Amino acid sequence: MARRFDSDRNWKIAVSRLSDRWTAADEGLVERAARRALALAAPRRELEVSVALADDGTVRTLNRDYRRQDRPTNVLSFESGEEEPGGVLILGDVVLARETCAREAAETGRPFADHLTHLTVHGILHLLGYDHIAEAEAEEMETLEVRILAGMGIENPYLEGTALKGTVPKGTAATGAAAG
Repeated sequence: MARRFDSDRNWKIAVSRLSDRWTAADEGLVERAARRALALAAPRRELEVSVALADDGTVRTLNRDYRRQDRPTNVLSFESGEEEPGGVLILGDVVLARETCAREAAETGRPFADHLTHLTVHGILHLLGYDHIAEAEAEEMETLEVRILAGMGIENPYLEGTALKGTVPKGTAATGAAAG
């Protein structure tokens, strides 16, 4: 598990590899994506977030237990919002499914790294309270995602004709206990 402290932003980002299919490079990419999302969307305070790099089996179990959908999904977010003594805000946990992320990237013809970055940003935004159930909320969340991704050199995944269109379907998240 990598755990780093960003003294400028007072963030602790823990990235855990729960499956050996993930690499150190994936871990670094996820941390950078989380850091970028936090930089543009998080409150200016000390906070902690964890990202678990899991497999489809783990995510399927979580999706079944928390969302009553017995299938893997690409990303789940478990929002905490609790505050530790000393004022540290615990945002929650993001869990990514390796096989689903890789399959979606291959199906859309997108680089795996771009898709993984997008899903990480998407999951972090759920922890920050963004959602895509209602159309207005979806537009706000997607606009912020596009801005974050553009800052990382990644094209807008929501434009018609882009390869990522449809890989994070609207209305499929369940925020609070779990969001995807």
